Amino acid sequence: MALALLASPPPPLGGFRRSFGTKCSLFAAHRAKRNLMDLISDQDRGLRTQKDAVKRDAIVNAIEAMAVIGGSSVTTGDSLSATWRLLWTTEKEQLFIIEKAGLFGTRAGEVLQVIDVRKGTLNNDITFPPDGVFFVRSDIDISSPQRVNFKFTSAVLRGSNWEIPLPPFGQGWFENVYMDGDIRVAKDIRGDYLVVDRAPLNWKE
Repeated sequence: MALALLASPPPPLGGFRRSFGTKCSLFAAHRAKRNLMDLISDQDRGLRTQKDAVKRDAIVNAIEAMAVIGGSSVTTGDSLSATWRLLWTTEKEQLFIIEKAGLFGTRAGEVLQVIDVRKGTLNNDITFPPDGVFFVRSDIDISSPQRVNFKFTSAVLRGSNWEIPLPPFGQGWFENVYMDGDIRVAKDIRGDYLVVDRAPLNWKE
C-alpha cells in the first residue's frame, strides 16, 4: 500500500497554484459583487444616493473594486448584446426623468439599455407603463476590449397613440469595467457610473 502511494507523483505545483489562484479570484469577485449589490439594493436606482455622499462614495469604491477584478477581461464581445435593466446610476438626466415622471401623471417603469454589438446599435429606453416610452437611439463601435464609443442618432417620446421626435444630442464613450452572466458595471466619459443586470425580457421598439 505504501509503495503504491509513493508511486503516484504529487500534482505539479504550478497546476495547484493556478487552481488555487482561480478559486481565490472567483471568491474575491463573488464577495465584491455581493458587496456592491447590497450597497445599491435600497437606493431606488440612484435617486436616494444623490442626497447621500457617504453612500455614493461607498458604492463608487465598490465599483472600483469590481473594475480591478475585471481589469483584464474583454467586455465588448457578443455577450454584451442583450437587454440590460438599470439597477443603479449617477446619470443625472436619467434620474431626473425617473424622479419627475409623476408630474406628467405617470411613473417610470423599467429603464433599459438594448445593445446589439454586431449591428452596432444601442437604445436607451425609459418606459412609462402601460404604453409610454422615451428612447434614444445610438450607433456604437468597439474601440478596445472594454471601451464602446457611441453617437446619439435620434430620440423619441412615445405614448399609446402619439409620438414626438427629438433631435440627437451628443456622443461619447463608456467602459464596461466588469461584466459576467448577471450584471455589467460601466463608467463613462463624464465620470458617471452605471450598474445593470441582464433583463429577463427582449424589448423592441
